[in-house]
Amino acid sequence: MAGRLGELLVRENVINTAQLKKAQDEQRKSGGRLGASLIKLGMIEETELTSFLSKQYGVPAINLTEFDLDREIVHLVPKDVAEKHHLIAINRSGSTLSVAMSDPSNIFAIDDIKFITGYNVEVMVAAEQSIKESIDKYYGEVVSYDDVMEGFNEEEIGFGEEEEEVDVVDLEKGAEEAPVVRLVNLILVDAIKKGASDIHIEPYEKSFRVRYRIDGVLYEVMKPPLKLRNAIISRVKIMSDLDIAERRLPQDGRIKLKLGKGREMDFRVSVLPTLFGEKIVMRLLDKGNLQLDMTKLGFDPEPLKQFKKAIKSPYGMVLVTGPTGSGKTTTLYSALSELNQTTVNLTTAEDPVEYNLAGINQCQMHDEIGLNFAAALRSFLRQDPNIIMVGEIRDFETAEIAVKAALTGHLVLSTLHTNDAPSTISRLLNMGVEPFLVTASVVLIMAQRLARKVCQECKQPVKVPEQSLLDLGMKADELKGLTIYKGSGCRNCADTGYRGRVALYEVMPFWDGIKELVLNGASAAELKMEAIKIGMQSLRMSGLNKLKDGTTTVDEVLRVTAADRA
Repeated sequence: MAGRLGELLVRENVINTAQLKKAQDEQRKSGGRLGASLIKLGMIEETELTSFLSKQYGVPAINLTEFDLDREIVHLVPKDVAEKHHLIAINRSGSTLSVAMSDPSNIFAIDDIKFITGYNVEVMVAAEQSIKESIDKYYGEVVSYDDVMEGFNEEEIGFGEEEEEVDVVDLEKGAEEAPVVRLVNLILVDAIKKGASDIHIEPYEKSFRVRYRIDGVLYEVMKPPLKLRNAIISRVKIMSDLDIAERRLPQDGRIKLKLGKGREMDFRVSVLPTLFGEKIVMRLLDKGNLQLDMTKLGFDPEPLKQFKKAIKSPYGMVLVTGPTGSGKTTTLYSALSELNQTTVNLTTAEDPVEYNLAGINQCQMHDEIGLNFAAALRSFLRQDPNIIMVGEIRDFETAEIAVKAALTGHLVLSTLHTNDAPSTISRLLNMGVEPFLVTASVVLIMAQRLARKVCQECKQPVKVPEQSLLDLGMKADELKGLTIYKGSGCRNCADTGYRGRVALYEVMPFWDGIKELVLNGASAAELKMEAIKIGMQSLRMSGLNKLKDGTTTVDEVLRVTAADRA
């Protein structure tokens, strides 16, 4: 629009050629849009520009500061789209959505809104600054945040730059200021209400933000004043029983929050020094919500049968693989819960112990004093164990002891970070474990991912091109009568279209055909092809099953699974 707008303003004698050139130079130097540069240089008033665009394009002008918008209507357009195109949804009438834009000639933006919302778009023009302020006001703001900050004088907490010396007494005093205490409590409680799995408190050079990870995706929820940075971080460190004077080294701690009715929530706190202050990540651990029923985790019947058979083996190794946050711990705890009986000695080595399970001997690792997975495993073998769970196999020493334990009458459960089940074998071999030991010890390998579930309140059928589904891995005969769903966004799912997650599983028992290939030095791709041929359901196949029964979406299947090679 920049070139076109400049030409129009010169043609209508609103500005002259010299002024246009100067504004264009400013735009190149500082970025942004031509209109913003003209306003910044004082060559045109914002209201004058809005009025000019309104007349030129024959669309009504609107002053957003005079209106209280309906958040539900605003959220029909995702925040990233609103920010990208400088627009905001302001009203809905029947099948028409009224949208205020700073650039009414942007047909790409209009097409985007039509595609995303399914509504016809009625364009209005508004000042760019007022649109920006409205986006800040209506997206991602915690409703009670203003109440917390009301009447709070920011000057009370002014700590200066990171390079300056900060008195510990000042930090403690600032952290105990009532608004800071209330704000941190709000962040913790709001995260629980929204079903977040992690809280990120992040300082940057000129901003400070809080994000929640909900159903595996991060969302920005608030931007507290930058001057509160040190006070908020210190408050969290005090609650976690950490050293507030130590700001150069990473620290780890825990917060236990009582929620009434006997319910407790644990927050695992990690503090990391960054360029502009300490970043805090809190993992929410809700024992009350820990799902230990394997039938409800997302297993399909046949893979579940294979997994249960493997964990009932008297000896051998069962491995669960996947990236961080893929639900490996929950799956292992579910298996331990099923195996937990008075007749067996069940011991775990974890880093950290996330949930305390009655009847299971759980051991917390402490690398700094030499208590690592390998050292713990050695001790376990002198503790008359039946079943051992190792949090993660990270190195050859741990792998070697785990394999020996599996070969000497113990059932060993553990995790690895690999992309899929077949590539786990390559990882073990790369660590230095001999192929014959792998085939002799491993009973089953399972890979998993978490996909977001379609919100049940706003799910609706969507049309997906047949070719896209075929490219995804579906067969032509599966497309008959198939209905694909997607969430349109509602209050129940915070306008995301998703609520909750379901696990996708790839279960690979160590069949004789797989063992033979491992001993012959086959690649991970060859192992996968053979496993699928024998009957393994891959992660992509599991995702397609969840797509077919309306649990998830095409986007989610593409996001969390890779295509199976032919």
